[in-house]
Amino acid sequence: MPELPEVETTVRDLNKKILGLKIKDVWTDFKKMVKKPALLAGGLSDFDSFKKEIIGQRIEKIKRRGKNILFYLSGGKIMLIHQKLTGHLLVGKWKLENGKWKPLIKGALEEKINTFIHLMFFLSNDKMLALSDLRKFAKVLVIDAKNLDSLKDIKNLGPEPLDKNFDFEKFKERLKNRRGKIKRVLMDQEVIAGIGNIYSDEILFEARVHPLKDVSKLSERELKEIYRAMKKILKQAIKLKGESISDYRTPSGKRGGFDRLRRVYRREGEKCPRCGAIIKRIKLAGRSAYFCPKCQKR
Repeated sequence: MPELPEVETTVRDLNKKILGLKIKDVWTDFKKMVKKPALLAGGLSDFDSFKKEIIGQRIEKIKRRGKNILFYLSGGKIMLIHQKLTGHLLVGKWKLENGKWKPLIKGALEEKINTFIHLMFFLSNDKMLALSDLRKFAKVLVIDAKNLDSLKDIKNLGPEPLDKNFDFEKFKERLKNRRGKIKRVLMDQEVIAGIGNIYSDEILFEARVHPLKDVSKLSERELKEIYRAMKKILKQAIKLKGESISDYRTPSGKRGGFDRLRRVYRREGEKCPRCGAIIKRIKLAGRSAYFCPKCQKR
């Protein structure tokens, strides 16, 4: 699933490519992707109603909150897209052939992972915004801007880890009285927004903290190291446009560059780049955790 760096990269690229454009039309072959906001009783939305809400509206601002992409539209609407497990947004030009979208320009958009297009927005200036999603888990909805803070997807999110006001004392307060393993807590979106499986592993490796260590057992020094590592790793990942070891691609269809800094995630059986010990993988609440047993002692 795209995490904070991937979603932030997407938002920054979209602000450069499509800001100020109008939505002229929208197409889908999977209407269930469009949802009714949870504050309106949840469930599936009527796709025709969704179209009426967004067609003719201008994209005035694009922001990120946690792993959600927020399109602020004229007319007081916000369109939210959560890319979920395998979704990623692309900007380009395509033509529909035999029910499949084919890019008109050769290059990155031709890569197989970029061809599972199930939602297409037709924009002014002949630009198109596509959502490619192999597993079709992505979520799209539109809401009145005034109701954003009441939306279930937003209201329960924790603070943004890279917010300049999110200092060490606030970080420590978020973890205070928490129970559970530190990796799982870091991934809890109600504690801190945006961190997932990849970056929790990389952060804990950088901080030399075992992923199964209970939050209540962390020392002041370890907390400071996790906080420092969190800021460092996430900033590095954004600078390198995210991690593309799986399905994520940038809006131009290209891979992110963080892979050259990936030190433990999915490196089971390889040598630790710091000490030479063999990296291990363990299961934690149904997810994998990768770590160095020598550098990250429990």
